[in-house]
Amino acid sequence: MLDNILAHLDELLSPAAFHDYGPNGLQVPGPREVRTVVTGVSAGAELFERAAELGADLVIVHHGLFWNGAPLALSASAKRRLQLLFDHGMALAAYHLPLDGHPDVGNNALIAAGLGCETHEPFALHRGSAIGVAARFAGEGLPAAELVDRVQRLTGREPLTFLAGPERVRSIAIVSGSGSDYLGDAVAGGHDAFLTGEPAERVMTHAREEGIHFIAAGHYATETFGVRRLGDLLAERFGIRHEFVEIPNPI
Repeated sequence: MLDNILAHLDELLSPAAFHDYGPNGLQVPGPREVRTVVTGVSAGAELFERAAELGADLVIVHHGLFWNGAPLALSASAKRRLQLLFDHGMALAAYHLPLDGHPDVGNNALIAAGLGCETHEPFALHRGSAIGVAARFAGEGLPAAELVDRVQRLTGREPLTFLAGPERVRSIAIVSGSGSDYLGDAVAGGHDAFLTGEPAERVMTHAREEGIHFIAAGHYATETFGVRRLGDLLAERFGIRHEFVEIPNPI
């Protein structure tokens, strides 16, 4: 069944279409039969310990163990993470940019839907592939303060905001995680607001001078949506148990 799950995820997410910062798909092999899948945002010892307590056969994350440019030699903490997977017979799979840019199950599409946007389209090209969405609210849009309230309710945390745009927000560009570099694209696209996870120092001045609302809702908080949805879809399709493990991160 593990092979079938991975094949389904490859078909759904098309990871080969993205020039990513690390490998997508299976990162650590495990049992062929999967009865319980645990999802989480970032690979780490705490997630693996809790997954083992839940009896996971497969762990799926947005941020995996391996990244381009990382040291090839294993540190003690890296060994511990792998040892937890080995000792408890758990496979690990990771999907990064493919899970940001997907038009249905991606972080950004789900954020747009959660905010009540009426439509969305691809936005923010990373080496030719869109990793974000540009979305529109119905009619005359909504007041900026209402948008901030919706973001807070959706992510469960108070966002950092620089409200320098128009009184009513009709369009919003969204790039979850560390997407501040795409603020300029949002300005060029004529959007009223830009939402990402992490801010950069320069964005306050940029947003104010360009007259656009900037909202940073947290890297972690903006990237819980896609991987959780993946787990739910797998549970429905393959008749397996799914548990999402929340390990809050203030960043």
